[in-house]
Amino acid sequence: MGTDQVRVLFVCLGNICRSPMSEGLMRTLATSRGLGERLVCDSAGTAAYHLGEPADARTRALLRSRGIDYHGRARQVQSDDFERFDWILAMDRSNLDALKRRCPPSLQDRVRMVLEPTSGRSVQDPYYGSEDGFERNAEELVPALNAWIDQWF
Repeated sequence: MGTDQVRVLFVCLGNICRSPMSEGLMRTLATSRGLGERLVCDSAGTAAYHLGEPADARTRALLRSRGIDYHGRARQVQSDDFERFDWILAMDRSNLDALKRRCPPSLQDRVRMVLEPTSGRSVQDPYYGSEDGFERNAEELVPALNAWIDQWF
């Protein structure tokens, strides 16, 4: 992507679990690698279920346990996000499909699965489970996020 800023949007269904977790983890990973100024992160949901709400308490607790203070509020993907972001990383196939349906044909290559560089699988939605699901999500996200950073920089 060159030497300029890279703008990435993480997307899950409601923007309270997986996508804010990815956003917080990515910011921290980029900063720890001296790239904090060059990587702009945000997150959004494909659905409007939780607009304006803070991230799930379990997501915030997981991030806090890693020294990450997260204060984002849920928002829904907007049409201009496809232009504003270089990469739009979906948490699962359902959200990937929803994004691809909305994305202009010329920008489809920006929309990918977040775990593409590692397993290519979906990040399972931990919302209806226990804290263990959130921990599993973080464990599979970190290697993929680092791989994205390696690709971009």
